Amino acid sequence: MADLAASQSHAAAQQGSLASYKPAPRLLFGFSLAAFSQHARAAHAAGSSSNSAGQQQQQQALTLTSGPGGNSSSWGGGDGSSWGSGTPQNPGPQPLALLAAANKEPLVLTVASFAVTKLAYVRLTKLFREKYLQEQGVDVRFRLTFAGSGVQRQQQQHCSAVDVRFRLTFAGSGVQARAVIDGLPADMVALALPLDVQKIADAGLLSANWQKGFPLGSVVCETTVALVVRPGNPKNIQSWEDLTQPGLQVIVANPKTAGVARWIFLALWGSKMKKGAAAAKEYITKVFDNVLVQPRDAREASDVFYRQRLGDVLLTYENEVVLTNQVYGPEKALPYVVPSPNVRIECPMALVDKVLDARPAAAREAAHAFGKFCFTPEAQVEFGRVGFRINRKLCKTPPAHLAGQPQIKMWTVDKELGGWGSAQRRFFDAGEILDQIQADVGARKAEARKAGKK
Repeated sequence: MADLAASQSHAAAQQGSLASYKPAPRLLFGFSLAAFSQHARAAHAAGSSSNSAGQQQQQQALTLTSGPGGNSSSWGGGDGSSWGSGTPQNPGPQPLALLAAANKEPLVLTVASFAVTKLAYVRLTKLFREKYLQEQGVDVRFRLTFAGSGVQRQQQQHCSAVDVRFRLTFAGSGVQARAVIDGLPADMVALALPLDVQKIADAGLLSANWQKGFPLGSVVCETTVALVVRPGNPKNIQSWEDLTQPGLQVIVANPKTAGVARWIFLALWGSKMKKGAAAAKEYITKVFDNVLVQPRDAREASDVFYRQRLGDVLLTYENEVVLTNQVYGPEKALPYVVPSPNVRIECPMALVDKVLDARPAAAREAAHAFGKFCFTPEAQVEFGRVGFRINRKLCKTPPAHLAGQPQIKMWTVDKELGGWGSAQRRFFDAGEILDQIQADVGARKAEARKAGKK
């Protein structure tokens, strides 16, 4: 598959066109998004209305729980279960809080988030699950006795708590929003754009005042835009202006499918907006002239740049760079620049009311409790560990990756561009600035190809 993707990308590079990267259909832990949505709806209904063995088995097969053990995904770690079997990968002793709930029917919450948050939510759901059970009054007494060569376990327990587990799905923010609108039964969404959450609200699936559901306008984590370069920074990329140098090969996700690419587009615009709209549009056009390939989301863009080694510079989330460098290790980690001024990327969370209204009251209670937990200092530290920036109003502990980094000037979409609704209409609606730039770039590259064939 990597060879096929690489050959497609090389072909796009040879043509010099503003191409869209087209890998195989996205799989969510072994399921396509469509299949996941279909099976998740069935599992959701089973978990809400019946205790039959067949339905329990179906739900187990689709549940990414947060117990002990390992995760088979290369980007995960520590989520505690396998997909498809419902059997934990590590059958060893479990935390007492988990044992206390072992014999109860689990309550499964589905969380739909964008691609680069996977490790954060794997860790957070595990932390929350143990904490929630303990706070619900779990009382466990556990004793080991030896009989012959075997070990007999005797457990006395009283558990009035709900055994909360999580089904996690990850894809591009816009793709997730569309999936929820089309029927993916997510109890919660945590997306890259406030606009994507608003689209779900406009479809009647969550409260119109969803931003008041959690602190700070329900913005659960923050990041900004980074420019990832090759070892030694051979193109000497230090600022936004350096992205227009002739012959530079830029990798950036597709604004039509990825929230990260829309944030990046606005960051590029913001770097020139004080000089006027015409200057900003001309600048972005020059940057897009250099774009080699447009993957579907931030994670695929990282794969193109890191694994396939295409391009001179990658534009992506700062947190995605930090996490990718952690995964690849010090020897393969790539340097990056965080230019200033830069956009403050605000990623919101919301409960999907229409889904929760159809479920037992315990589901809403647990979902709201998890949402609140994500805004605690403990949870914010976990976001920081995987590369996100922390709002100082929520947590005073700065992320390690910011140590020694220069301060940058950050601006917000709400203040400078009138909010995401206004930004969508101005830049991303059909026929507006993004489409105009891409049409201009595409036409000139098509002419260049024709001239090259003569």
